[in-house]
Amino acid sequence: MNLGGPDSLDAVEPFLTNLFSDPAIIRLPWLLRMPLARLIARARAGTAREIYKKLGGASPLLANTEAQAQALDRLLGPDYRSFIAMRYWRPTSADAARAVADWKPDSIVCLPLYPQLSTTTTASSLADWRHAMTQLRLDLPTRVVCCYPAEKGFIEAIAGLVRPLLNRASDHAKPLRLLLTAHGLPKKIVTAGDPYPRQVELTARAIVAELAQPELDWQVCYQSRVGPLEWIGPATDDEIRRAGSEGVPLVVTPISFVSEHSETLVELDLDYRDLAARCGVPAYDRVPTVGVEPAFITALAKLVDRAVPEPTACPALLRGACANAWAAA
Repeated sequence: MNLGGPDSLDAVEPFLTNLFSDPAIIRLPWLLRMPLARLIARARAGTAREIYKKLGGASPLLANTEAQAQALDRLLGPDYRSFIAMRYWRPTSADAARAVADWKPDSIVCLPLYPQLSTTTTASSLADWRHAMTQLRLDLPTRVVCCYPAEKGFIEAIAGLVRPLLNRASDHAKPLRLLLTAHGLPKKIVTAGDPYPRQVELTARAIVAELAQPELDWQVCYQSRVGPLEWIGPATDDEIRRAGSEGVPLVVTPISFVSEHSETLVELDLDYRDLAARCGVPAYDRVPTVGVEPAFITALAKLVDRAVPEPTACPALLRGACANAWAAA
């Protein structure tokens, strides 16, 4: 399960409409939410198209997710088969459910590619999948991987990608700072009980512990802020400005994204790199996402093997973490 992304410039506005019509994103009744979603999508479509033009006219997220699915299938063997269910674009949960029904499995494991649980990502994707199963009358035993913010292989994969860049930046006049950046979330969603920032912190601390550099200067921050609402912070762009004012080199690693897409390839690699140059940051290095790193794919396979039967209401939403998170911690 993943977010999805437009597969052409013509798909940008309908993709945004799907995104903003999700009740997990805009928490209004349907009669108010749908017109507002179309209005926001229309207003933002031009800017979004410019972003996807920089990526060749489409999001690379599906291709990257397909590569992860193929790597996972090779590791799990012939008794398993991965199907992709994107939340806001094709292949949808309904597409995936039809393909699953045709394959006739004995059971299903839902594997969100969101390491940290949020009502806006994992919970939304699971709700969409349940609806697709109901519509198709696909009644099969189902298990769920709810979150894995500190899963060993996930953390090892990120740390393994960070280390070379830390070493490369070590010859600057001032010690470098590691920015651990995650997608942001409006503060009102967190106030309502969303566990996401607590799990982001769990991921960050696990990475720093794995790096085992006691003097390392590091900071969690949040990117992709949009709209007038107050968002959780500190903001990644503000941290870049702070580093520039202090003359501190930066290594920036995404910790909530496991695949390259617009937020990494455009926001981090182009927009924030340009900001760093303008602010006087002496060095700006960006760590790749974990993608198909062997340690990460191995972690996914282990999560699939130990996935738990899906409860009516995921306990992670009630207490901020689940058995996967605490076991990994």
